[in-house]
Parts: sequence; C-alpha cells; structure tokens
Amino acid sequence: MSLALPTPYRRIRGFFRAGHRSVFAYRGNLLLGMLGMVVQVVLTIVVWRVVYSGHGAVAGISKTTAVAYAILAASFQTIVMPWQFSSIPTRIRRGQIGVDMVRPASLIAQSLAQAVGTMVGRLPIGVAGILTGLAMQGLRPPAGTVAGIAWVASTAAGVANVLLINLAVSMVAFWTLDISGPMIVYRFGSAFLSGALIPLWFMPSWLRPVLDWLPFSAQMYDPLAIWFGTIHGTGIASTLAIQVGWLVMLWLLVAVIWRRATYRVVVLGG
Repeated sequence: MSLALPTPYRRIRGFFRAGHRSVFAYRGNLLLGMLGMVVQVVLTIVVWRVVYSGHGAVAGISKTTAVAYAILAASFQTIVMPWQFSSIPTRIRRGQIGVDMVRPASLIAQSLAQAVGTMVGRLPIGVAGILTGLAMQGLRPPAGTVAGIAWVASTAAGVANVLLINLAVSMVAFWTLDISGPMIVYRFGSAFLSGALIPLWFMPSWLRPVLDWLPFSAQMYDPLAIWFGTIHGTGIASTLAIQVGWLVMLWLLVAVIWRRATYRVVVLGG
C-alpha cells in the first residue's frame, strides 16, 4: 500500500517533473552537453597543469588542489546554471503568467520546483565531467569526514542560493519583458564572483574580503573550500552561518520582488 502525497506536494511534484523532462526531451542536446563537459574538463586539467609547471604551490595552493577544484567547479557550474533559469520570462511574453498566478501552488513554488527538476535533469552532464576528472587522476577526496559532511550542508545551501538569485533575476521580466541582457551579465558575473572560473584563493588581497561577504562565494567557493580543507575548524561553522544568513536575505528579496511584481503584470496575447 503506497502513501499518497498531500495535494500541495503533488502539485509541486508536477512542476519538478516538468523541469526534469524538459531536459531529457532533447536528448541530443543532453549528449552534446556531456561531450562538451568532457572536452572542457580535459582542457581545464591541461591548462592548470601547465600553469603550475615548475611551481610547487601558488598562494599556498598545490597543483593537485587547484586542478581538482577546477574540475569540480566546472562540473557543478554546468548543473546549477542552465541557460534558461526559469520559464517565467517566456510565460510573461506569451501571456500565460496570469493563469500561473491563480494556480493553487504559488508562482515562486512552481518556479523553484521546476528549476530543481532542471538541475536534476542536468546531473548526467556534471557526472560526465567528474568521471573524466577521475579518469585523468585529477580529483582528490575531501579533507576528512567532518569536511565531507560539512561540504554536503554547504553545497545544499549553495544550491538554494543559486535557485533564489536565479529566480530573482528571472522576475526582472515583470518590468522589462526581456531579460537576456541582465541574464548574461549575471551569468558571467556570478561565474567570476563565485569562484567558478578562478578560485578566490588567487584573487587580489584588496578584492578578496569583498568577495567573501558577497552571496556569490556561497554558491561555489565556500563548499569547495570546505571540501579541500582550506576552510576548517570554526571557519566551517562561520561559513555555514553566513550562507544561511544570505539565504534568509535572498528569500526576503524574492518576496519583496514578487509583491511588487504582482502590481506590474501585463498580459500579452492569450
């Protein structure tokens, strides 16, 4: 005898499945994404090993750690940063947003569930990168059991951080209808500020304190720094506390944007 989920959870599960299936509906794109991830990881390993050629450590970071960080960052980034953050902009342009806003499940819950489903659908791409890193002996295990457990918590907070900021950027469409410009700026800005492109270890000393307190470092750098042991001891607790603090503030930001957006709805077509 199976236990039925409460009605609100069944509704949300439907949006999760829609996000998941939207990825697998285009299997050719998924396979190309996996192939591209393999090529990216191979090139990443080659470049970082060349950069470290003749150097034992740079900024206190060994070649092994730098290479492993680059592999994991590239693999995770492709999962949490799909090209389309949300279906909200498209549904606004098509005039479908009015229907979404009167559904029993809130638009925020709909969008977050669909985004999580999309991330799950993109897991094979990230796995392809990680397997390539393992095959080329570029990965290394976490710094210890505590680091591994803390990494799981920090990664969950980082994913939630990405989901909320992606949603906030998507809801700009209530004012602009088209968000291609803001989306591109945010995508590349986030990749840089989060340490996905260049680890924050290598940032200038005057810039690093600023980046540490921005919400973006919680997306990528903090979880991986915990994994590799560069954040340890009491630093783990403070890092997790900052991540949770940012989640609260981002949730409040999304709530404020949503409240104002409800007065800005313009239904086109339909």
